[in-house]
Amino acid sequence: MINTVILVLDWFGILVFVTTGALAAARHQMDVFGFILLGTATGIGGGTIRDLLLGATPVFWITSPEYLIACVTMSVIVFFTVLIAHLHEDLLLKFDAVGLALFAVLGAERALSLQMGPVVAVAMGVVTSTFGGVVRDILRGKSPAILREEIYASAAFLGALVFVIASLAGLGREAALGLGFVLALCVRLAAIRWRWALPRHAALSTCATDQTEHFPKHRF
Repeated sequence: MINTVILVLDWFGILVFVTTGALAAARHQMDVFGFILLGTATGIGGGTIRDLLLGATPVFWITSPEYLIACVTMSVIVFFTVLIAHLHEDLLLKFDAVGLALFAVLGAERALSLQMGPVVAVAMGVVTSTFGGVVRDILRGKSPAILREEIYASAAFLGALVFVIASLAGLGREAALGLGFVLALCVRLAAIRWRWALPRHAALSTCATDQTEHFPKHRF
């Protein structure tokens, strides 16, 4: 039963990520190919990078091409219904949090199942849940979310960390997955609700600005 639930949530997370990627294409007024590219990169990009780093090749969507087909199909659907999807963008942001939390623990579990150590497992949880968005943002020329102060990757990190610790402590698979998932989801939703953000380090930039004021300006 739990495997069926996880499989359904896995598909749900991928389709939500695809939708957010396709919406990013809409903001840049891309054609249908742009929708497919950004949607697919967001949906399966994190899992692809994870499998490549772990040496689990061929990657999951090559052995199970239905994932790729679903990404393309969902991207095309968003292309023709983008106004409806845009009107529900706040809801999609919350769904995105569900996908983030889910992929954080599933990515970590994937690494543990391949006999990787706990540090690598936590890292793979973060990669799986965030690197699809990194690829999406790079393709559209925007600074990735994990490089900004917004609490995003840190929520995935906490979820993956708790899952790995719980698993190594002997907690059952279902309980460990649920614990990590709930923690990551709660942190991300709280960050959205109350606009939590990590502190920014402005000292170096301020110092650099102060120093440049003392150098003469050359005109060419």
